Amino acid sequence: MVMMLMKATAIANSNIALVKYWGKRNSDLMLPHNSSVSMTLDNLNTMTTVEFSENFSEYELKINGKTAKGEELKRVATHLDLLQDSSPQKRFAKIMSESNFPKKAGLASSASGFAALTLAGTKALGQNLTLKELSILSRRGSGSASRSILGGFVEWIKGSLLDGSDSHAIQIEEEGHWPELSMIVTIISTEEKKVSSRAGMSQTVKTSPFYDAWLDTIESDVEKMKQAITKKNFTLLGKIAENNALKMHATMHTTIPPILYWESGSLSIMKEVLKLREEGTECYFTMDAGPQVKILCQQKDLETIKSRVTELDLVKDIIICHPGGEARLIEDHLF
Repeated sequence: MVMMLMKATAIANSNIALVKYWGKRNSDLMLPHNSSVSMTLDNLNTMTTVEFSENFSEYELKINGKTAKGEELKRVATHLDLLQDSSPQKRFAKIMSESNFPKKAGLASSASGFAALTLAGTKALGQNLTLKELSILSRRGSGSASRSILGGFVEWIKGSLLDGSDSHAIQIEEEGHWPELSMIVTIISTEEKKVSSRAGMSQTVKTSPFYDAWLDTIESDVEKMKQAITKKNFTLLGKIAENNALKMHATMHTTIPPILYWESGSLSIMKEVLKLREEGTECYFTMDAGPQVKILCQQKDLETIKSRVTELDLVKDIIICHPGGEARLIEDHLF
């Protein structure tokens, strides 16, 4: 018997939602209750190598040099099984993944992770899929991964079909559209959060009295954000992003029991952003399901804001990001 070796490596950038996705209408297919808008980030990425072989008897996964077991391995194995749905014969694989930023800490590591896994996995299987097809498949691993397939500014359309075939990402503007737009990613904690985004969403949808209000305003936020991006209206973009993040966290704070991702350092940065605005330096904050605060600003104000933020005691690190590119294949493998 001829042994078949199939191997590919991909890099995908993380993305931060400017209008958030929070809550699923179908957890199995990872279909959201609302559409969302994000910016793909150039300096937060995941590289993943996938190799299928007839000789492998199980899935083997290493993330950042450590062997993954349990639920983490199960999620990746389930996703690679999904990629092989149309294959006549299922094969196991060896997977190695490395990210240049903390995982499970509110920096969308699952977005870049599953986008890279999907692109590398499908290519290793000999599949040449469209960006739409890759987005739909990535969504099945992590909802926000559907956006990391594309570069620049991206909308994830919520869709309405039961099978999820109309729930995928589309590009609003390419990465070169607004290079002056900057995002300062502040690292407050590198520890894994106690409540995962997946569990947090489920809890919020079930118990928060504010969740219906969130859904009532979200589509308006999406449309205004798309206009702000296309017209490069920084003030409108910042106001919507900041308010949208606060609304999302308000739904978390009112769940039973409450979900509090904020830490003291998070609040310090948010207050510093408000103070900077009062002083005339325009900037805005946004937060995802984690303690890290992302500061939106213009390139001309980057150094001023950076110097102020680095003076805060509770900030462990900062990463400067701008709009980044789409997921891509590379020739250098991790093993």
